[in-house]
Amino acid sequence: MRILCTVTGKPSHARAMLPLARACAEAGHEVLVVVPPELTHVFAHEPVSVLGALPAPGSSSRVGPKLADTFRALLPVARDFGPALILRDGTEFAASFVGEELGVPHLPVPSGSGNVFDPALVLAPLNERRAEVGLPTTDDPHAIFRYGRLDCMPADHSFIANPTPHTFAYRQPATVDRDERLPGWVARLPTDKPLVVAAIGTALPQFKDLRPQDHNIPLDRWAKYNPTTLLNAMVAGLSRVDCVAVVATGGVPVEQERVAGNVHLVESFAQPLLLQCAQLMLTHGGYNSIRECVGAGVPMAVLPVFGDQPQNADRVEELGLGTRIRDVDAAEIAKGCEQVLQDPEFARRARGAQRRMLALPSVADAVVELERVAAERSPLRGA
Repeated sequence: MRILCTVTGKPSHARAMLPLARACAEAGHEVLVVVPPELTHVFAHEPVSVLGALPAPGSSSRVGPKLADTFRALLPVARDFGPALILRDGTEFAASFVGEELGVPHLPVPSGSGNVFDPALVLAPLNERRAEVGLPTTDDPHAIFRYGRLDCMPADHSFIANPTPHTFAYRQPATVDRDERLPGWVARLPTDKPLVVAAIGTALPQFKDLRPQDHNIPLDRWAKYNPTTLLNAMVAGLSRVDCVAVVATGGVPVEQERVAGNVHLVESFAQPLLLQCAQLMLTHGGYNSIRECVGAGVPMAVLPVFGDQPQNADRVEELGLGTRIRDVDAAEIAKGCEQVLQDPEFARRARGAQRRMLALPSVADAVVELERVAAERSPLRGA
């Protein structure tokens, strides 16, 4: 079977697609991944074909005129490849249009913004794009989920804001990079205090040199939520907590006078592995980080910035898996971390969520269900 995968989001979205694309290929299927050129590296050395043929979305709306350009770039590739199934990033709507045009089942793979948008709110602009490319319009906001949708969280812990029928949840592998390991110095860290892992994701560091006036970002908001201010507040907050902290900077500069002896700075780390020995994660609230925390049974202190992160932070609080920090302030960050570390209920609920996740079908089971969808041209069956 031939499977077409598309991603136009950030590297984290590509990494969310990777385990499923890899599993499909290892099950004997021919997989073609089509992405913007800057995402091809995510799929290097994998048993899939990769084509950097899609335009990068930039700051334009995912349902704006650029969607038609993406459709026109993707359609001839899809016609030539002849897929029996299309897997797309959660807000990569051009692939669903291609599926409609070719009569091929199409499914979204979960990613941050793809979990939280309201299908009813994008119906009108999507219909405008359909008309632009010659597709019939529809009155059904769930047409983009005609064959269902995939999730990577247990149903009672899902972060999908607008649930839809025919959702199949599966368990992502604990690690994406099979060869990654922790450096030796991590093994030598003190174990008499809780280990706190902190990171601001892969997207925020890319904005460290951004000029807010060039992107219509209010200066007061940028002053508070830019990557440098955010990361330095996190480091200063963790310096006040009785813990051992490992912080991934993503290349964002840190004022050394804010760094206490209990805080260890690195540019990046193998986050899924490090979470296996952590007691708390201080996070920006990206979907991948939250999913990895749940998979590792680690409670969270969430300091959201944009996109799906505020809704994710509220959902973490609702589920009792951690707390939302509401101000970019060292004292507030320290208070939030201490609250989670000192209340055993957070760890108890995190362990319960972890067990629910471990009870989900594996990614190999998901491939079997995808094979059925393609063969029968019918929607997913809920797991």
